[in-house]
Amino acid sequence: MRICTVQEMRELDRRAIEEFGLSGDILMENAGQAVYEVAKAEFGTEGRRFVVLCGGGNNGGDGLVVARKLHSVGAEVRVYLLADESSLHGAARRNLDAAMRAGIPLQRLRTVEDLSLGRSGDVLIDAIFGTGLSRSPEGLHREVIERVKVFNQPILSVDIPSGVNGDTGAVPDIAVRATCTVTFGVPKRGNLLQPGRELSGRLYVSHISFPPSLYCADSQVVTNRLSPLSPRPAECHKGDFGDVLFVAGARAYLGAPLLASMSFLKAGGGYARLAAPASITPFLATRASEVVMVPLQETADGSIALSNLDGLCALADNVDMVVVGPGVSLNEETQELVRRLVSRVTKPILVDGDGLTAIAADGEMVRGREAPVVLTPHAGEMSRLLGVSVAAVAYDRVTAVQDASRRLNAVVLLKGSSSLVAEPDGPVSINLSGNPGMATAGSGDVLSGTIAALHGLGLGLREAAEVGAFIHGLAGDLAAEAKGQDGVVAGDIMEHLPRAMRLYRERFRELERNFCGRLVVI
Repeated sequence: MRICTVQEMRELDRRAIEEFGLSGDILMENAGQAVYEVAKAEFGTEGRRFVVLCGGGNNGGDGLVVARKLHSVGAEVRVYLLADESSLHGAARRNLDAAMRAGIPLQRLRTVEDLSLGRSGDVLIDAIFGTGLSRSPEGLHREVIERVKVFNQPILSVDIPSGVNGDTGAVPDIAVRATCTVTFGVPKRGNLLQPGRELSGRLYVSHISFPPSLYCADSQVVTNRLSPLSPRPAECHKGDFGDVLFVAGARAYLGAPLLASMSFLKAGGGYARLAAPASITPFLATRASEVVMVPLQETADGSIALSNLDGLCALADNVDMVVVGPGVSLNEETQELVRRLVSRVTKPILVDGDGLTAIAADGEMVRGREAPVVLTPHAGEMSRLLGVSVAAVAYDRVTAVQDASRRLNAVVLLKGSSSLVAEPDGPVSINLSGNPGMATAGSGDVLSGTIAALHGLGLGLREAAEVGAFIHGLAGDLAAEAKGQDGVVAGDIMEHLPRAMRLYRERFRELERNFCGRLVVI
């Protein structure tokens, strides 16, 4: 699904009105109707009092339509207007007049002390600011949002929680935390990028009668594109599902190689080879007997020695893909091995963990490769790849992942609570599966193995990264469902990969449509 910037959404609105004859009144009526339908489905109307907070723009006009719809079915409604009546124009002004003529209690709010919240049964409709807000709320608006933040009853936000930046999801100062949000036309970036995604709650999308040619146009940012998987044929062998070489591990890092290689098998991969320091392979073999061990010469620190380079390159010629970096350490000799290996291997390669630190020193080794490469950095690793601060990456993750993919000519997956996938000439996709419990050591190693498995199952590297991020998050959701988010470890995510793969195959169309219920099209 296409995801818009605020300016792109304004252009869609303009085209809907000028090219397709959908007046502002029609669009506002449809928007209000969508919010009303969600309010009715989520919270019901009987015995509820709805408090509608309306700002002075079109977002406030949408709120006035909601108030009128709720009033028409007998719900108790009270509207607080946070702007002078004279500030509403066009369709918003006409809906204000309609609400007043209908006898809906409406009060111009001049001080926060006049705002009455907190009665049992209350539902709050947040129509204060829309997606166009680009600054911190001030004055009365800020005071009202502060009051709303301590309101412990359901909150439904119109288009986006007030205070969230519609382009970045950032919260410069203070914002509403919604139970659910109804956004219009297509999602805005701020609905799906953190912290806006979390503050939006369950996200509903209403096309408000836009013709498909508008909301299906190309975009720089899209929701994660899920690709169907071919059935496993009855006549097959392990080599049909990927033969992958993992170059991973060091004396102090035994978990990373284990998690990466075993996750490859747990996600459906066929043949895993693990090249690791000789001193740790006996231990790894006891925990991962299904993985073929390739013991390597070691440095004094117990990491992979540079002397293994030729042997690893020869072995790489006989596999389908190479995963390098998980837990290899920052030993300088090993870092040089990674750089040379990335430069010489002629097969598709995935670089993760400490391997990303190695290549950050010289991006040309990645740009100059003929075979494709996937990079899977977290924000700190991305900052090193781009030579910018972690704060700069966090401020605009979309731009960061686009820049990295173009500079390095690679598929780049920027890990995080809304992982992003980019390639040099394609859109950025936002992954919607996963939960905060997955913020645990080793989770990224599970992701690397999952991506490799999906490539082994026949997906291209871009598709494998997108689907891998989704399957990885789905496995994390299943683990959290079974154990609670607190205490989920990477091994729990790995152990839920088979079930996640089964659900992905069996319920593909449902997952493609609603992304585990996180985005519902109405």
